[in-house]
Amino acid sequence: MKKRIRIILLTTRLLFSAFRGGKRRRLKTGNTGTPIPFTTLQPPAPTICSCCKESMDHQNPSSSTDESFSSPPLSYRPIRAPALNIPNRTTAQTAIMLTPVPQPQFVPTIYSSSDDGDGSAPHTHVFIAPSKRITSPEDIVKFLSPPSSGDNFVGFIATLSQSVLRKKISDPLPVPLSPTLESLLTLLEKLSLWVDEIPPMLHQARYGNPAYRDWFERLSVEGKLLTIQILPEELRSSAIVEVFPYLMDSFGNYTRIDYGTGHETNFAAFLYCLVRIGLIKEEDYQGLVLKVFVSYLNLMRKLQNVYSLEPAGSHGVWGLDDYHFLPFVFGSAQLVDHKYMKPKSIHNPDILDNFSKEYMYLECVMFVKSVKKGLFAEHSPLLDDISGVQKWSKVHGGMLKMYKAEVLEKVPIMQHFLFGSLIKWG
Repeated sequence: MKKRIRIILLTTRLLFSAFRGGKRRRLKTGNTGTPIPFTTLQPPAPTICSCCKESMDHQNPSSSTDESFSSPPLSYRPIRAPALNIPNRTTAQTAIMLTPVPQPQFVPTIYSSSDDGDGSAPHTHVFIAPSKRITSPEDIVKFLSPPSSGDNFVGFIATLSQSVLRKKISDPLPVPLSPTLESLLTLLEKLSLWVDEIPPMLHQARYGNPAYRDWFERLSVEGKLLTIQILPEELRSSAIVEVFPYLMDSFGNYTRIDYGTGHETNFAAFLYCLVRIGLIKEEDYQGLVLKVFVSYLNLMRKLQNVYSLEPAGSHGVWGLDDYHFLPFVFGSAQLVDHKYMKPKSIHNPDILDNFSKEYMYLECVMFVKSVKKGLFAEHSPLLDDISGVQKWSKVHGGMLKMYKAEVLEKVPIMQHFLFGSLIKWG
């Protein structure tokens, strides 16, 4: 009899273990549909024959069958538990939602006599070596408050995204590529060839292959000569002092071997400087985004993969991409009013496979899925939430606001930004 009782108790304990490890069930009572709190649920009482019950009561008369199988309330821990110490983003997200969408702005050149231009001829303009100025949130406000170079730079980004509305990468350009854009593509192609000539070293760490420093040193030596070829002859000796530092900071950090949205912003600032000098016209913007920026993005993906660049200031699961932001801005503009593809289409593998080479947004999502494992909703909850938006126009407006709030208004990122005569401080 004792052996039989022990078998029953052992079986009951196994049932308890299975019950504790099972998924949470939502139960309803009667026809009211009121859920029963999980903590009040008790495991079902085991079925015991009358002779066993009498034997158990005889051995332990002070305890009844119900009391011997009772247990404290179960504490449920969901399979997808919320991350610990997650940032409180409610206030920040509300502030972003309430801010207006940045609007396109005309970029004045050094030829113009506007507030941002001195009205002088380009060969008489005084170029200066750019330097860092931002050290506090007050400096951020000063940088972005209109009228300022920062406010105009945000408008420049909005104008670039406006130029690629409803455009695929392979669509014909409204005007042929200008000599400046051709030179930029040649420069980026040259930098990509250097990656093939400088293979990665044997390295056990997850990030930071030392061979990247060899590539960067070559950029610092030969990159200036490549940049000079973009500039007109009358400006080569003077403008290179101010323009080249932006290009140098566009491909990552030599010491940390990392890359992030701040470096990406420096490349946009480099293009902004070329517009200020007058080398890039507004009719060139579509080619600037769909040809030059896409070539830059492909180069950076190559550098990130070959040299294992560490994400600089990554937000982890609470960011869009560990490295980039602007492709989401431009890519969402490409998809505005698309007849078939909606924001939720990023969950369709066939769409990503077939159209990622035509739309930057889809390429970025495909890259994220290739480097991060597990459920998409868990490793990229922000992108997953955005996929629930109904229209790409809403996504595009939100991306512009997020870029300003999450990149240009962050001191840790913008403290490395440079200011000179083309992007003025104050």
